[in-house]
Amino acid sequence: MTIAIYPGSFDPPTLGHLDVIRRARGLFDELRVIVAHNPAKAGLLPPETRIELLAEAVPSGVRVEAVDGLLADYCRDHRVSVIVKGVRSAADFAADLPEALMNRHLSGVETAFVLGDPALSHISSSLVKVIAAAGGPVADLVPAAVAARLKEKM
Repeated sequence: MTIAIYPGSFDPPTLGHLDVIRRARGLFDELRVIVAHNPAKAGLLPPETRIELLAEAVPSGVRVEAVDGLLADYCRDHRVSVIVKGVRSAADFAADLPEALMNRHLSGVETAFVLGDPALSHISSSLVKVIAAAGGPVADLVPAAVAARLKEKM
């Protein structure tokens, strides 16, 4: 059985994330969405909220959970074979490649790069936060529950 994980901060989850999740779900026996803590990123939504919002939005059979510590350790401890990374552009690939190589070095796990839908490639969590903070419309960038939560938060 091939277990894959799709890690990210998902702060907030976007329609681009859901596109990658939907397509990756069809490629592996099991897909887990991992809400990871990235100390380099200031979080808007607490991890528990991100998990809740993702759990509402992902397809049936996809598990959502948090992980603290190294992703490579999680992969080794949970028999994960593949890390899924969504790629919108060459810049995304360039940024994710060193991490993929390090994860393989630390745990032997491979990374599968899933190309994002070009119609959604302009969406990023960072831009969604900027738009939401300015009171702009985000309903066509994120799931409905996320848009409502951002409106409350801002």
